[in-house]
Amino acid sequence: MRFAAPFPWWMACLLVIGAGAVAFYAYAGLLIPLSLRRRGVLMGLRFVALVLLLLGLAQPVRLEPLPPTDTVLPVLLDRSRSMALRDADGASRLEAAVALIRDRIGPSLADRVQVEVWGFGDSVSRTDLESVRPEAGRSDVMGAIDAVGEHYADRRVAGLVVVSDGGDTGEGVGEMPPGPPVYAVGVGAPTIARDRELLDVTLGQAAARESVVELGIAAVSHGFGTEPFEIRVLANGQPSRVIRVTPPRDGAVIREVVFVSPDPDESTVYTVEIPRDPAEFVPENNRRTVLAAPPGRPRRLLLVEGAPGHEHAFLKRVLSADTGLAVDAVIHKGQNDRGERTFYIQGAAGGVAALAEGYPTSREALFAYDAVILANVDPSSLRPSQVEMTTAFVSERGGGLLMMGARSLDGRGLRRTTLDRLLPLESSQRVDGDPRVAGGRSMPHRVSPTEDGAAHPVMRLADSVVATRRRWESAPPFGHVVTLGRPRPGTTVLATAQDEGRGAVPLVAIQRFGRGRTMVFAGEASWRWKMLAPSNDDLYDRFWRQTVRWLAADAPDPVSLRSVGGRSEGAPLRFDVSVADAAFSPVLDATVRMRILDPQGDVTEAPVTSVVGQPGRYAVEVPSPGRG
Repeated sequence: MRFAAPFPWWMACLLVIGAGAVAFYAYAGLLIPLSLRRRGVLMGLRFVALVLLLLGLAQPVRLEPLPPTDTVLPVLLDRSRSMALRDADGASRLEAAVALIRDRIGPSLADRVQVEVWGFGDSVSRTDLESVRPEAGRSDVMGAIDAVGEHYADRRVAGLVVVSDGGDTGEGVGEMPPGPPVYAVGVGAPTIARDRELLDVTLGQAAARESVVELGIAAVSHGFGTEPFEIRVLANGQPSRVIRVTPPRDGAVIREVVFVSPDPDESTVYTVEIPRDPAEFVPENNRRTVLAAPPGRPRRLLLVEGAPGHEHAFLKRVLSADTGLAVDAVIHKGQNDRGERTFYIQGAAGGVAALAEGYPTSREALFAYDAVILANVDPSSLRPSQVEMTTAFVSERGGGLLMMGARSLDGRGLRRTTLDRLLPLESSQRVDGDPRVAGGRSMPHRVSPTEDGAAHPVMRLADSVVATRRRWESAPPFGHVVTLGRPRPGTTVLATAQDEGRGAVPLVAIQRFGRGRTMVFAGEASWRWKMLAPSNDDLYDRFWRQTVRWLAADAPDPVSLRSVGGRSEGAPLRFDVSVADAAFSPVLDATVRMRILDPQGDVTEAPVTSVVGQPGRYAVEVPSPGRG
């Protein structure tokens, strides 16, 4: 007999002793004259009744063995390529796993359960032990457990046995699903004596032509101590970079970042590899590839200046020369004889008409841009509807907004609009309630990147943080800095300037706002970086181009496509499609068709369905197309 809710042994002893004490004292002091024999019988009956009550509280159960034909034990056998390694006492891992199932697991359990073998890798299927081969590109353990669990949903399952040489290399959620218990059996050597491995390679997105993106590399070296080794980067098979790394200790993960510039017209395949050492046991894990798709259309920028000046002339010239940007510019010139504001507009023929009033007056016109710069523009000069559209441009459309110049950052003008809450820096917590020139007079201010800023794409001027800091330290100073308030929660301050009265004040600050990005540049006359530097110095050009590219990088198109998964061989691909109109309102019940070209050149059409609860979102998942 067993109990469903057994008491701990010490509690059971106390309860039995307590039951005996209760039974004894219940009849020991009775006034009714009873013989000693009858009194003992009553005590015994009371004691037995109490013990039976305690047994009932422990919930006794009876376990009856089921016939072998009613219970199944699925055995999941890993058939990934790593199972071919021969480190199991001279045999391959797969051979050792097959012998384990055939000679031990099967015979020892055959009289109680039905043992059924399933092979898993990219997919899962019933497997014959005599014909299984280590050919799968990955080990999708979680996917195999889910699939087998669904297959045996209407049968008794004693448990699942997973025979594998490692962890899950699939892309499923790493949480065990409810169901029968899972027992893992490892095969192969628990550690590899000497081996180097590329753990991961990631690549940033090229938002525009001539983009410089980060190629992230994670590697590890086992058994070689702190011996340095090379990591090579190839672009479309051609050598691009070679870096030499030294592990801080044996087995420590090494992370490196290499900056690359993908081809603007064609896809670029970056290959990262570690040269094979003769002592390595698994050289196959020394190489990884990642694909960089060519950037799409140029990013559209609207540059609005509150008045003509040197800053506009320098900024417009630099940004217009960037082939990855399409710049429309508006300058507020003043007023005509009738008191009407006049503007000087430069831009594409199709967009000039929408800028006739100095700033777009419709969501469609404003949302056609990816980023907006308001330079020395009094925020109170914008209509309430234009301010509301600008807020929606950032939060809903996903655009980028930069505000710079004393007029744009004037506290009184900002507080009269809702643009104030878009800024990364507060405008209300100041010494005198309004922005002011740091120090109250013209004085040289040098840029000092923060720890976060020195590695940020906006501030980066060299391949290393140290070299970036040196370049900023040698940059010509500028005379004025607009002093603002404290950084808002979630703000990242990229650079500061020194103020005699207040110490370091924020100069460049950024934040996420809704789907978009906002930035404040509190410096005045940044064109001094260009005028006072040598003719071959590109600091001014590089900073402003990187700034605009970063602001516009995440701005989506009305119809955008995003792929998820597929990073490992055999992993399924999921495509998410967002469909919106020109005002970036989601389009319901859109007709979305997707044609997929696989590496073999075959074209298939995949049915795209709407995502429940997400208007304007559509998705499709396709099986792995294989390598390519």
